[in-house]
Amino acid sequence: MHRVVSKALRTSHRTTVRASLFRAAALKRSFATPTRSSQPAAHEPLRSSMFFRRLPTALVSSIVVGYGAWYSYNGGNVTLSTPALARSLVSNQGQQTPVDTTPALPTRTVLVVGADELRQGTIVGEDPISKYTTGDDRRIVEMLTPDQATEKLRKLEQSFSVNRGQGVTRYDLVQLPSNDPIEDDHAEKIVEVPTRGNGKNDWMFWGVFDGHSGWTTSATLRESLINYVARELNETYKAAGEVAPADEAIDKAIRSGFTNLDNEIVHKSVEKVFKGSSKAVAAELLQPALSGSCALLSFYDTQSKLLRVACTGDSRAVLGRRSDSGKWTATALSEDQTGGNPNEAARMRKEHPGEENVVRNGRVLGGLEPTRAFGDAVYKWSRDTAYKLRENFFGRSPSPLLKTPPYVTAEPVITTTKVEPQNGDFLVLATDGLWEMLTNEEVVGLVGQWIESEGKRGASSQFENAWAKIFGSANKPLPVEESKTGNGEGQKTPIRVQQWGLNPEAKDRFVVKDKNVATHLVRNALGGTNEDQMRALLTLPAPFARRYRDDLTVQVIFFGNGEKTGEVSVNHEATAGNEIPKPKL
Repeated sequence: MHRVVSKALRTSHRTTVRASLFRAAALKRSFATPTRSSQPAAHEPLRSSMFFRRLPTALVSSIVVGYGAWYSYNGGNVTLSTPALARSLVSNQGQQTPVDTTPALPTRTVLVVGADELRQGTIVGEDPISKYTTGDDRRIVEMLTPDQATEKLRKLEQSFSVNRGQGVTRYDLVQLPSNDPIEDDHAEKIVEVPTRGNGKNDWMFWGVFDGHSGWTTSATLRESLINYVARELNETYKAAGEVAPADEAIDKAIRSGFTNLDNEIVHKSVEKVFKGSSKAVAAELLQPALSGSCALLSFYDTQSKLLRVACTGDSRAVLGRRSDSGKWTATALSEDQTGGNPNEAARMRKEHPGEENVVRNGRVLGGLEPTRAFGDAVYKWSRDTAYKLRENFFGRSPSPLLKTPPYVTAEPVITTTKVEPQNGDFLVLATDGLWEMLTNEEVVGLVGQWIESEGKRGASSQFENAWAKIFGSANKPLPVEESKTGNGEGQKTPIRVQQWGLNPEAKDRFVVKDKNVATHLVRNALGGTNEDQMRALLTLPAPFARRYRDDLTVQVIFFGNGEKTGEVSVNHEATAGNEIPKPKL
């Protein structure tokens, strides 16, 4: 008889401008009214994937202001409000011409952010910049320095050594918001399971949750999803008695954990609201139902060495493994579940015959991109429920295309893989913000490149020592085998190739600077060796950042047979912040 004891794991080229002044007419043109409104469409908050504006091939340096410039942008005009600047300009037939030279002073870089523009400029001087968000949705922000950019990259990074001696040696994670607050979330947990002969086995869980239309659904998954799944697994193992449950039974338990939690979020909450008849209670209970979240959960059984990945939505899991040739191989353990995936579109049309708009423009009823998600109750509630909630509490009218709900399900697709800890396998779990910038092969190759760098660094740790036995010395780049099937059905071509005009064949676009491998992946997703691009993307504040990149959450789990002290300890050099997380078992 199995009794589960749950224990937390905590677990562009840039045009360089040196002139001290710029023509006022050109400055004004750089703020021309955009041809496309920056306001999102009514259904825009439902988008799970990032909503992109084209990033210019060059971050054009189009603004140069004289020293001491305190300026703001408001109502379509740039105000240069410093006497020193005014004295340095005279009128010459409508043109502004410099008549004086400016003493050598510090220079700062700024970004002009608009609906369809991202421009770079230079300010000379030390006075502050007045920054206003205006009615036409533009803003001027001071560019982060390289050190500030790295600090922002590392702000939410964590790294842990797993000294359980049962197939996992370390995991790293990082988050980078584009929304404020971030809509992504994550969870990690070890569940210790007694075995025959008074032994103990570990179930290890890692999950990333990509929220949309708000953060409340993903936060609910962080708090509850692993517990729901572990409880179902426990019942399944108890029912099997002295033998291991069949694979089908284990998969069914995981699916039940997912769907039971979603039923609680979407339907049980409505029952409680109708019973309570309180708008305050309704506001609290319905938030996770009205927002939504994808979920990607990995479950590793250290006894069987089987890794199960359950995917609801378009986050992705990729396994890195050494092949016989010595190269790294990338194997996707999940498939992106969106309206653009032919398999998902065919499933939905089969479930809703005769509804030609069930998938329109690659989206569910033309609105939601993921075909599987938690929450998103407007695609699951009946018309009667939606109208009753709106009349008595709040909400919106259902889509006129809504005929036979539910259209969206939280039921995951599950894959099972035999892990080879002795060969140094690793797993990357990430929300789609990473995969929209890097291919599976690039991600695996970057982790391999980072492993090589760690080996050269010669860190004296159980982590590095375990790898040294597997890989030996790393004196040359770790090659990655090219995919024979591309990115796979339903998986996106990285947006940086489509939108940023970058050459995917370039060999010098990646860099190794970080001790945390998840941070290393995000740095290279944002620009790698193109530091100006990376700094620009990190400088952008919410809500502007959302036009160029999504929230990013990345976990990397390293399999191997390390020490067995029973502890999960913090890797301080790969964990940022003054408040070091304290993992518990």
